[in-house]
Amino acid sequence: MSAIAIPTPPAAAHVPTERELREDLAAAYRLIALFGMTDLVFTHLSVRLPGDGNRFLVNPYGLLFEEITASSLVEVDAEGAPAQETSWPVNPAGFVIHSAVHRERHDAACVMHTHTLAGMAVAAQAGGLLPLNQISIEFHGEVGIHEYEGIAADDNLTERERLVRDLGTGHCLILRNHGLLTVGRTVAEAFYWMYYLEQSCRIQIAAQSTGAALSMPPEAVVSRTAKQFGGESNKGWLPWQALKRKLDREQPDYRS
Repeated sequence: MSAIAIPTPPAAAHVPTERELREDLAAAYRLIALFGMTDLVFTHLSVRLPGDGNRFLVNPYGLLFEEITASSLVEVDAEGAPAQETSWPVNPAGFVIHSAVHRERHDAACVMHTHTLAGMAVAAQAGGLLPLNQISIEFHGEVGIHEYEGIAADDNLTERERLVRDLGTGHCLILRNHGLLTVGRTVAEAFYWMYYLEQSCRIQIAAQSTGAALSMPPEAVVSRTAKQFGGESNKGWLPWQALKRKLDREQPDYRS
């Protein structure tokens, strides 16, 4: 195996090109599939394109996440309507949640939404995400709760306001009786939060399934530990490079 070059983080002022965003978002779709976080052809990952106007990339409706490539991603407007020629349909209704976040959180360049078994199980629990493990504790103060109002659709415009309110300035949202949502300044950051939010949910369900009494650290320890994680300027960037190397070895067609 040839030596792996040490990756260098991009400059703070770097603005990713559309091609870079297409490849990163396609990689995210493949990785969501790889780690068992898909729901057939449903749910979406989206990223804002650079330049004027509200333009986003999203998956064509009907493809499995493992089939997504950079070139198959569809450019849509703020309402989720196609802004390019495409042979595949898009699902504007599925973009409602994404559009609500993108409109109000301009720092949220990427939005990810999943319906996983563990995520939906925790979303059905009144107590939400519990600080049962060091991984879970990173989410202290980062996870909002949005109460279920039915299928998110264009006929309930005021829900968009409540959804954004419940997300606040954090990176994660539990959609009660529904699923998980994360946001990030980059695809890498949004994926980092989603991967570890999912891991936290899996840990919680596994711990609860034992039937044993659950042990949680005192609030002071939880708060201190959460602060220790800190706010990295390139959150998730380093593992993202490793994950893309994995895809380049095993599923290089995601870049096509």
